[in-house]
Amino acid sequence: MLKFWGRLSSINVQKVVWAALEAGVAFERADAGAAFGVVDTAWYGALNPNRLVPVIDDDGFVLWESNVIVRYLCAKYAPGRLYPDDLKLRFDAERWMDWQQTTLNPAGRDAFMQLVRTPADKRNAALIEQSRAKSEPLLRMLDAHLASRRYLTGDEFTMADIPIGCQVHRWYGLPLERPAVPDLTRWYEDVSTRAAARSVLTLPIT
Repeated sequence: MLKFWGRLSSINVQKVVWAALEAGVAFERADAGAAFGVVDTAWYGALNPNRLVPVIDDDGFVLWESNVIVRYLCAKYAPGRLYPDDLKLRFDAERWMDWQQTTLNPAGRDAFMQLVRTPADKRNAALIEQSRAKSEPLLRMLDAHLASRRYLTGDEFTMADIPIGCQVHRWYGLPLERPAVPDLTRWYEDVSTRAAARSVLTLPIT
């Protein structure tokens, strides 16, 4: 059976849970990371030497890095649906998944860390503002992209929508003013009401 470790409050664990549920594969999940510990144990370090969450064990195949795990689950358990058969569509999805990790997530990280994980009296307003200023153009870019399509790669929901769905959910949960992005909002309302998404996107932002 597919097993994985990670606390469900982690955005990276949320991606994997969402993907597994969308793919319809049975799994077992154990809390790990932050207050749950586990990641500093020797056996966990043997699974993931980075000592981060999540990590999966799929009948003996161990894999870490959240977006790679999403790709793997979609390719193995939902080929042609979540993992596109068409090469151009597949790499379009790959592009957006990489963009989430390399561009969108770093832009919003400081706002998240300051507003969620830093006591109010110790927050750095300049870092929050810089993070907001970096994120807004990216949100507008997503909005423009989604103006002509239902999902990130076209008319069908794919693996690409999962990491960005988690990232946008985190951003929307921050107490910040946001620009009007009607097509991004429409897309987010669509993906966040999927049955699999509701299992992870209803949790508090922590």
